[in-house]
Order: sequence, then structure tokens, then C-alpha cells
Amino acid sequence: MTTGVDQQKKSIKLKELAKLFLKLGFIGFGGPAAHIAMMQKEVVIKKKWLSEQHFLDLIGATNLIPGPNSTEMAIHIGHERAGIKGLIVAGLCFILPAVFITGIFAFLYKQYGEVPALQAFFYGIKPAIIAVILGAVFPLAKKSLKSIELAIIGIIVLVCSLLNFNEIYLMFGAGFLALMLKYISNRGKTDKTLNIAPFFLMQISFSTILSAINLRLFLIFLKIGAILYGSGYVLFAFLDSELVSTGLLSRQQLIDAIAVGQFTPGPVFSSVTFIGYQINGFTGAVISTIGIFIPSFLFVALLNPLVKKMRNSKFFSSFLDAVNVASVAIIAAICFEMGKETITDWRTIIIAVLSIIVSFGFRKINSAFLVLGGSLLGYLLSLI
Repeated sequence: MTTGVDQQKKSIKLKELAKLFLKLGFIGFGGPAAHIAMMQKEVVIKKKWLSEQHFLDLIGATNLIPGPNSTEMAIHIGHERAGIKGLIVAGLCFILPAVFITGIFAFLYKQYGEVPALQAFFYGIKPAIIAVILGAVFPLAKKSLKSIELAIIGIIVLVCSLLNFNEIYLMFGAGFLALMLKYISNRGKTDKTLNIAPFFLMQISFSTILSAINLRLFLIFLKIGAILYGSGYVLFAFLDSELVSTGLLSRQQLIDAIAVGQFTPGPVFSSVTFIGYQINGFTGAVISTIGIFIPSFLFVALLNPLVKKMRNSKFFSSFLDAVNVASVAIIAAICFEMGKETITDWRTIIIAVLSIIVSFGFRKINSAFLVLGGSLLGYLLSLI
């Protein structure tokens, strides 16, 4: 029986989740790796809601299912903190700021035919974000490298990731290689702690749709949300074939949607809000946004309880360890690629170096200050 004290504790936890993920939704520039780095700093280092190991396990789990990784990570954290209600609150609070901001840009674009020029304000953000990612990856890497075998797997994945191998192949390849090594080293032994199939096929019906075009949009984005692996940037290849090739969207509109997704905070998947608005106004934006994100909530709700079971299994924990190492290696590779694209002159070098010093030397400083500081310093240096 639930007491009044229990209800009060749950209410406090939900408010804490809402406050944290609304903040991250508004300041979360830089893509999934940066978002996850910010979450690690908040929920592991500052608030201590999760251990470093469990946070790492959840990162590995998000990489094994389709959908936007950082959004699913927010949903996982919400589920860990406050169950199903926490799952919904954390997910929505992380998504809604990006959807709101993207919706404003979608309206302005529809009215005036162009996206406002904000490049000067974002010049210094990416170098600062690289420092945020490095600050989070370093302790995760130390935690994940538990053996020489895992270190070798991590190096192989890092090299393959830099050579542009598909990340989902790298994730499962690392996991199955670890399982094979575990089987060889424990031949004859059995592990009955886990007997599960970690992946599910799901069908969702949605009967009350306002119009035929909205039904079409919903089904398109539902399909993409349910099958898309990798970062949000892979999304645009799907959108080109699903929307541009079929005449629902012009290529210029898709390019502008990409631009909006890159310079707005939060998940890149919020770009579909912009796209839905261009195709069918407000209802198109709402329907498209619901369609793309629903699978993430369902996948996480099904997968989250299995993560601890996998960790408690001696056999499957080796799979999880290898996936965790692969996740860290891929984040490191993303960071390297971001650095090559972003740190291109003396200004960005200064911002990156100062941000790294602050990130490692003053670990209690909020990631938001690093992001805002990088933006301000970038703008000031661009005037020189």
C-alpha cells in the first residue's frame, strides 16, 4: 500500500527529473555525445543518482536499440529514478524544449522563407562541447577497461569507427566477440541467470488521425523511429528517400531542416517538427514529432528492466562490458571527427584548450557554463 510519504517522495523525484531535463533540453547543443556527457556529469557526478558502471551499462543498452541515443538515455534515467512516470517525464522534458524552439524556427521559415542567421553565436559552442565530451568519456573509459581483452576490443572499435564502419555492426560485433571469448574460457559451465530475447518487434496502431496527410506523416516517422540506428544525422538520409523522393518536401527544405537541427539544442530528431510544419502546419508538426519519438519510449520501457538482469548474468555481462567499451570508443571517434571539423583556426584552438582545462580542472562547474562561455568567447573572438 502506497503511503502519503511514498507519494511525496515520488513527486519530489518527478520534479527533480523535470527540472534537470528541461535544463538539458534548453542547453543541450552538440549532438548525442555531448548530451550524454552532460547527463553523466549531472546524474553520476553531481546528483549521484546512478553509479558510473550502471550509467555505462545504460549507454550500451541505448546503442543496441533503434532511435535517438541521447533521448533514450534521458528516458532510461527517468525510469531508473521514478519508474514509468519518471520515464515519461524525463523523456518529454528533454524533447519538448527542442521541439518548441524548432517550432518557432518552422513558423518563421514558413512566414519569411529563410532561417535566421545565428552562426556568429554558435562559433565557439562546438569546441567547448568537445571538452564536455572528453570530460565525461575519461572516467567512463577508465571504468569500462576492465581487462586487456576489453582494451583490445576498444582499440579495434575505435580504429574501425574512424574508418567509418557502421556503428551498429561494431556494437554487436564487439558484444558477440566478447561472448565467444567468454564461452571459450568457460566451456562446460552454464549460466542460467538470464534467458531472454533483448529485442522486440512492435506494431502500433493509431486510429484517430486528423487527416490523410497526417496519417501518412505519422506512419513515415513511426517507421523511421522504430528502425533507425545510429546518430540523428543518419535520419536525413531516410528523410530524403521518404519525403523528398516522394514530393512531400523539397530538397532545399530538407537542407534547411538539417541546419535547424544542427544549431538548436536537444535531440536532432526534433528536426521532424520543422519538417512536419512545412508539410501540414501545426498538426503536421505535432503528428510527426509524436511518430518519431514514440518507439523510443516503448523500446526503453521494455529494455530497461533487462539491463540489470544482463549485468547479473556472468555470461551476458561480458557482452555488456564489450558493448560499453565499444560505446566509449565510438564516442571518442565522434569527438575526434568533431575536432577535425571544428578546431580549424587559432580562435577555436583557444576555446577548445580553455574549455578542456576548465572541464578537467573544475569538474563541479556546470556544463551549461562551458557551453555558454564557449559561445560568448567564440562571438567575441570572431569580432577580432
